Amino acid sequence: MIGPPMDSTIEHVNAWMGALAFALGMLAFWAIGWRRGLRMPVEAGDDPGTKFTDASMAILGLLLAFTFSMSLGRHDQRRAAVVADSNAIGDFYTCATLLKEPSRSKLQAVIKEYARHRLDTGRELPTDAEEEKALKRCQEMHGRMTEIVGAALAEEKQTPIAVPLTNTLNTLTSSNASRFAAYRERLPWSIVGLLLLGSIVPTFLLGQQQGVSRRLNPIKTVGFIFLVTLVIYVTLDLNQPGRGLITVNQQPLEQLLETM
Repeated sequence: MIGPPMDSTIEHVNAWMGALAFALGMLAFWAIGWRRGLRMPVEAGDDPGTKFTDASMAILGLLLAFTFSMSLGRHDQRRAAVVADSNAIGDFYTCATLLKEPSRSKLQAVIKEYARHRLDTGRELPTDAEEEKALKRCQEMHGRMTEIVGAALAEEKQTPIAVPLTNTLNTLTSSNASRFAAYRERLPWSIVGLLLLGSIVPTFLLGQQQGVSRRLNPIKTVGFIFLVTLVIYVTLDLNQPGRGLITVNQQPLEQLLETM
């Protein structure tokens, strides 16, 4: 499992569906606030309640910036992990070319199969069961690589390629673990829930303030909700590495496979 059940549920919901839920929630609470404000007496002079509305808007801005920064940081980690994984596979493949036949062909075939598998798993968002299956397949290919390297080094005693070949194999397995760890880093459900609460409270207070003043500003209200929803959509989209408009670029692995 990637994380708690709630985290697993949230990360498999499309970003546009999540953003739509946020928008509907904000509209609904704005309407509730507007109706409540109409039942309240008109305030004479400055309304002290506007200070709470302004404060809630400021908190919402901080929450949007905080969650967007978290999602963007995790996206950058996944992108760097793909580059590191591609470099590790390429270095190991280069060292394998220095082995004698038939070990060279056997090892290069497994490395190419491994690179193809890493590319395929990075292009889509698998379920928890599919991810565990992909991880086990990687571990199985790591075992095959280790066996081939061990047999090749046993035949070629005191060969100068032994140290770099072993080091690049270790780097390959480590980069695989790092990439899976970066892939599993998502926004916790508690942060998403806090963002939802921070979005609906300001819109409720805004609607109540407009109701008390008897001044409806539909264009400004819809524009505000639209901008907040847009930021939330991008934040949620960055949190889904395998789908959506913003995905992790797999070009390093694609270029590597073309050179093999």
